[in-house]
Amino acid sequence: MKITVCIGSSCHIKGSRQVVEQLQYLISENKLGDKVELGGTFCMGKCQQGVCVTVDDNFFSVTPETVDEFFSKEVIAKV
Repeated sequence: MKITVCIGSSCHIKGSRQVVEQLQYLISENKLGDKVELGGTFCMGKCQQGVCVTVDDNFFSVTPETVDEFFSKEVIAKV
């Protein structure tokens, strides 16, 4: 499974760094480092919906406040 987080300027302002840090923590905490690849990318073209995150080819809008729920529903439930 590949998770990609936008780190472009709009998403950065909306908290992409915190989202990345929390995803790194959750991947490690759940011992999913061998199953989940976390990466960054610049603008995904959906700036108003940021922080933009894709899981494989599926798009999500995530905030630092919703990242835990997102991880449970879209990552834990599918690995």
